[in-house]
This record gives sequence, structure tokens and C-alpha cells, in this order.
Amino acid sequence: MNLNSKILGITQVVITSLIMNAQTTDKKLPGDPTLVSSKATIEKLISYDKGNFKYKVEDYFARPKASQFKISPDGLYLSYKEKDKDSKNHVYVKDLKSGKITKALVEKDDLIRSYGWLDKKRLFYTQDKGGNENIHLYAADIDGKNLKDLTPYEGITLGSVRLIKDTEFVIVTMNKNNKQIFEPYKINFNTGEITQLYENKDVKSPIDDYLFDRQGNLRGYTILENGLTTKLFYKDLQTGKFNLVKATDWKDTFSVIGFNDNSKNKDEVYLVTNLGSDKSRIVLYDLKKNAIIKEVYSNPTFDVSSIAQAGKSRNYELDYISYNGIKNETIPVSKFYKEIHDKLTSEFGDKQFGIASSDDKNEKLLVVVDSDKLYGKYYEYDTKTKTTKLLFDLMPQLKEEDMAEMRPIQFKSRDGLTIHGYITLPKAALNGEKVPLIVNPHGGPQGIRDDWGFNPETQLFASRGYATLQVNFRISGGYGKEFQTSGYKQIGRKAMDDVEDGVKYAIEQGWIDKNKVAIYGGSHGGYATLMGLIKTPDLYSCGVDYVGVSNIFTFFDSFPEYWKPYKEMVKQIWYDLDNPEEAKIAKEVSPVFQIDRIKKPLFVVQGANDPRVNINESDQIVKALRSKGFEVPYMVKYDEGHGFGKEPNRIEFYKSMLGFFAENFNK
Repeated sequence: MNLNSKILGITQVVITSLIMNAQTTDKKLPGDPTLVSSKATIEKLISYDKGNFKYKVEDYFARPKASQFKISPDGLYLSYKEKDKDSKNHVYVKDLKSGKITKALVEKDDLIRSYGWLDKKRLFYTQDKGGNENIHLYAADIDGKNLKDLTPYEGITLGSVRLIKDTEFVIVTMNKNNKQIFEPYKINFNTGEITQLYENKDVKSPIDDYLFDRQGNLRGYTILENGLTTKLFYKDLQTGKFNLVKATDWKDTFSVIGFNDNSKNKDEVYLVTNLGSDKSRIVLYDLKKNAIIKEVYSNPTFDVSSIAQAGKSRNYELDYISYNGIKNETIPVSKFYKEIHDKLTSEFGDKQFGIASSDDKNEKLLVVVDSDKLYGKYYEYDTKTKTTKLLFDLMPQLKEEDMAEMRPIQFKSRDGLTIHGYITLPKAALNGEKVPLIVNPHGGPQGIRDDWGFNPETQLFASRGYATLQVNFRISGGYGKEFQTSGYKQIGRKAMDDVEDGVKYAIEQGWIDKNKVAIYGGSHGGYATLMGLIKTPDLYSCGVDYVGVSNIFTFFDSFPEYWKPYKEMVKQIWYDLDNPEEAKIAKEVSPVFQIDRIKKPLFVVQGANDPRVNINESDQIVKALRSKGFEVPYMVKYDEGHGFGKEPNRIEFYKSMLGFFAENFNK
């Protein structure tokens, strides 16, 4: 059963003191190591976080002792990650009949990013080098033997992976022949034998996605023409010819989720589209006739784009539809899943739950339960006896009664748009006290949004008495095409207005001390931090820029090769630097050119191997500010990429950030 689940994932980071001490002399390190703050500077920053706090940073950001539980396809084994004394997360396999536990996958210097079952005797995992996102796919037996790199090529990255059930093959896409574009390969995960399935020849109008059926047959593909037009081609099963089904503007959605193998019609697919509507919706579609068969589900306020289908044992029937609304919402469809949903709803109340794993016969389910105050618990659910049993509490040290409420909010922007978001409020705020506020703009920015659930960052901040504001500003995803596109070419401008209007709203509710407002974010959120300190210098006490863009011009120039086919889209989302008027705007909203307006303290944090936001983005803002006599603490981790993934690094980062906030809120 291919039931979707809420993945309790974490993306974090680690560097040794040896590298830290060597970073001022090793010429081979990325960026300019002479800019990086000393260990003493960081330790001094950490020291400002003083108080009799019930919880430590480690309570929120040390990885769980065990996590990522999965049932084998035959239901005989349970796999999971378990952390050792050195914070390495190895994968173990437990024989459920004998109780024997075997270490199957060993995590060494680099993180095991994801893992899962290929068949009843073999596992896969993905891994890159120090966060560089050159991802490889590996396979090993459940006893750790017969380990193979299934994509053993230098400098490549994995695009997608599709398991062909009941065979020994996976289909992957990777940029082996041309770093800018991805092509499909069929790989025997036992022997490593690899066969290219299709050529992607036209770099100017490359194939952007491939459509395979459950048997691994190529049934269609989409071409990105000149970076702006998406064309879906579908194979006629009688003639073998690929015919054009639909050409759409890149801003529109017309995307196949998968074939409806519950139907006798071999051309029938589930498809998500917003053609003819503002919100994305699910439809059944006949690709040969190029026509909608029926509408499956839509929502008047939120985009809907996710379904879960059963496996072969129940003839691939539709189990449920899910989407992010104010909270995560699930619409049961099949009788089988309705019974499960009703049972779990009665047991877990208003908490969120999702199916993390299942055996092929749907007899054993692993259910993850969470809420805004619960990090997550795994339960076993027996579909025959309809009983649940607690398997593992991921963060037992965090007591629900001590956690802060994450409250959905809604307000009007200064130009009349309805803006959604969330505020996490410490108990002091609920008791009428005015508390400091951390404003946390999300990354992306396009198509991404914040949602409801347990957030270790906001809970950590609440443990120090700080509220956290998360605004789904215009350009955020999930609220329809019009809302998202209203933020195009408004990055650093109206998108920032929405954040500021959210701060105003929070202050007006009586929760916030208006003299103690900080801004912090990663990626686009790091950029928004810099722009917040520039655009409204009197609004914020300080800011933390985490892997953020500082210069739109150099950001564009440093795109990884596999981003380049999307450059025309990025021009429409951000700014077209070839257009003099837009280039002028881009300069005005590039923080590195506006450093004279930064008056409040700034802390900059960067992963040295980041392929998305190059270390030069952080280096240049630090160098520019220091040249003006403005001191900026600067943390760089040389074994990290776009966000810290290794436990010691992320713990040091959050300790430093708490110290930075404490220092500046208490001035």
C-alpha cells in the first residue's frame, strides 16, 4: 500500500576542531576562511544564553535514539535508524520472529540521507559528500553484505528513483551524460547492471520529467521548451508514437500523479491541474482522448495535489486524498482506509497521523502521530485485529504539557490580500505578558509554505520565552495560482511587506514587546533577514542569516548546472537581469549593495559545500559589512551544504543563535 506519510525528517550539521583551527590556513577550503569567526568568538556568543531553563538545545536538536521505522514488504522484518555514541545513525534490521537485530547500513563521515526497502531481502540508501547534493543511490543486503553503489559516477546527482515492484529493478534519473539534464536508467539492484532507457538530447528544450507505469514501461514525458512552456507527450499504446497531449505555461499545473491501475482503461491517470481554476485539484484523465473523465477532489481555499493508492493486493484502489490546509487534512476514500482513519481518529483525537510504512498485504501498518506539541510517536497498527501498540516515542524528553501552542493566524496585507501564517506562543504570552518575537520567513520562496505541526525551532525559542511568527507571504505555495504569482518579481519588496504586516498584526494582538523583535531564516529566509534589516531597520533588534542570498547577480551566476534549464523561470520569479529596469530593481533589493542601511547586529551562518546558495553569498556580505567597521560573527561548517545536517554542527548553531538573541534582546 503506497500510503503517504508525514515524514518526521530533519536536515542539519558537524565539523571538528581540527578543521576549525585549520580554516584560516588551508587554501583548499571553499570561500575565504580568514573571514570565519574564531572558536572563542562563537563560545562567547553561546555564553549569553543564560537562565534556569527546563530544556536544553540538545533536547530539541539531538537526533532521536531511534527513528525512521519501516516494515519489510513481507512483514517479517522491522528496519530503523539508531544513533551511536558518536551521533552516527546506522540502519538496523530486526527479525520480528526471532528478535535478532543486525546492523545493515553503517553511517560513516557522510549522512545517510534516506533509506528504504527494495524487496524483502535488500535495502537502498542515498548519500552525498558533505552536503554537496551530488547524491548517489546504494543497495545492500539486510545483513550489510553485497553493498553496491548503483550510480557510481563522479559529479552526478540523482533526480528520481522508482522501484518496479516484484522485480529486481529500479528506474532512476540522473545527469550522467550532461550535467544540465536528466535521463532515465534501469538498474538491477542486485547486480548493479545498468541500461539507459531514453536519450534526452535537446539542452534548450530538455525532457523535464518521465512517466513510467508500474511495470517500468516509459509511457510519456514532459518537455520544458525554452524554459517557459511545458509540453506533455503520451505514448499511443497501439502505434507506439508519443503524441502531444497538452502545452501549458510553466505557471500552470498539469501534472500526472500516476496511472489508475484500478481501471481497465490503460490510458487513465490521476492528474493534478489548475487549468480552468485558481486552486490545484485532482482529476481522473484519459491521456489518449485528452479529456477529463471526472473531478476527484478540490478545495475552495487550498491547493490539493496528493493521493495515496493501495498496492496490488487491493487492485490499486484510491485510499485517500491529502492536502495542507490550516492543518494537514486527509480525505478517506476506500472502505479499507475509511475504517483505519475512523479508528485512528477516535484514538488520537485532534493529533495528526500518517501511515509511514506497510507490508505488501496491508496487515501491519506503522503510524506516525504528531501535533504542534508532540514531536512524534510511532505506533504499530494491526489491520486484522484493529489494535494499536506504541512502538517508539521519538522525543520522550519533551513533555507535551511544557510545549508551546502553534496558533494559525490570518490577517490582511496593506494592499488587501488575505495572508495566512502561524505564531508559536510561549505561556508567558498567553498569560498576558509581552514577549520577544522571532520572525522566521520561510525558504523557497516560490511554492513553499509553512505548515502546522511540531517545529523544534519554534519550540526551542518558546523555551526561552520567545514567540515565533511564520508568515505565508505572497509567492508561498498551497493557496492557489493567483496568490503565488502575485509574489513574482516582488521578492524583497511586497513579499517583505507581508512579513512586516504580520509583525504589526502580532504586536496589535498584545503578545509582543515591539522593542524586542528579531528576524531569522534560511535560504530565501536568510535573504529576507538581510532585507528586513535594510528595508525596515527600526523594526528589528537583530537578525540571523542562514545560507541566505546576499547578491541576486552572483546568486544567478552560481547556479548548479542542473538548475540552468530553469533560468528563464527564475527570471520571471525573481528578476530578469537582462532587462535594465528589472536589473535596477534587483540591485536595489540585493542586500550587499545596501549595507549602509544595516544598523542592527547580524549573525551569518553558512555551509561551505552549498550548491544552491554558494558560500560567496555569505562571504561577500560579511566582508562588505566588516569593511565598514561593522562586526559580524560568521560561522562556517566545511562538511555541510544548504543547511546543517550533522548533529554536533546544528547543536552548536542553535546554541550560538540563542546566545545572539539573548545578547541583543537584553541590551
